[in-house]
Amino acid sequence: MPRWREVKHKKIKKEQTKEIIKYAKISDRLKAFLTDTFMITMPILYIVIYLIMGSREEFRAHMAKGWLYIVVFHYISVMLLWIFKAQTPGMKAYGIKIVSKNLKKISFLQATIRYFLMPISILSIVGVLIAFFRKDRQTLHDLLSFTLLIEQDSGIS
Repeated sequence: MPRWREVKHKKIKKEQTKEIIKYAKISDRLKAFLTDTFMITMPILYIVIYLIMGSREEFRAHMAKGWLYIVVFHYISVMLLWIFKAQTPGMKAYGIKIVSKNLKKISFLQATIRYFLMPISILSIVGVLIAFFRKDRQTLHDLLSFTLLIEQDSGIS
């Protein structure tokens, strides 16, 4: 990063000081989401249904309790991955990482807001379609949680 004095005295143009951010492609985001569904969600479903609840019949009899277990375990695992690694296994596979608008690691609050708004955004369809009309490819849950999904090789740590 150039020194401010060099920019001020026009030794370096302001345009050269800006970091180029490569936003994650929508297709990569979708593939990462599907990968995470199978790598994170499916094992949790299996563990809850067969190890914690005991059987499909028990899960069916106490479905609300079973889904609560699934959501809690999924929430904890995704939060830990987003906050400490800035990516889930699917995001890692497609070279995507999650950052705050200021290009730093996301906070616990941002991650929580994004986690709970994501299903609403997906189910509303409009929340996801927004990404097709934005240069930064943000969806509704990204906009409301002040997060960005960028390519890992964007040069931002």
